[in-house]
Amino acid sequence: MPKPMSAPARRGARRGAIVLLAAVLAGCAGTGERLSNVVTPYKVAVVQGNFVSREQVQMLQPGMGRQQVREILGTPLMVSVFHGDRWEYVFTLKRPGVEAQTRKLTVFFKDNVMDHVEGDEMPSESEFVASLTSKVSKPKVPQLEATEAQLARFPKAESAVPGPSPAPAAPPVASYPPLESPRR
Repeated sequence: MPKPMSAPARRGARRGAIVLLAAVLAGCAGTGERLSNVVTPYKVAVVQGNFVSREQVQMLQPGMGRQQVREILGTPLMVSVFHGDRWEYVFTLKRPGVEAQTRKLTVFFKDNVMDHVEGDEMPSESEFVASLTSKVSKPKVPQLEATEAQLARFPKAESAVPGPSPAPAAPPVASYPPLESPRR
């Protein structure tokens, strides 16, 4: 039969259990929003469809064949089975922290020849590239050189008077142990 615990041992065990319970409860309390905002997952930019520029749309002329339109604009994002006389070009760019960009263009065909084009106002290539650059402010670069006024605030260092230089000391004699033990 086990021996009962003494009163001081029981109090010590009870205090230890209370401290352990308090530590567990403090750990479960969480840190709220602070910690979850410190570590954020990487969010990738999502690009769907072919970008169609204003220059490409201006190259399209009524009467062009499907192959010519495909060479200028690329493969359409959607070709409907029910509407074989039109191609849908939809371009979407979703980036974290930036509003999603969506551009739509529909090319209509009549007898396998382009009839007309409808869609959003397309940006030029340079306008599109300019919209991709992030507006990150450049940090202030610290000044690496002090001006004369800043240097004047510090006391002048006393120049060392060159004296006779001591004669160079002889290098210490090196003593190395033998690499192999002597033969017996």
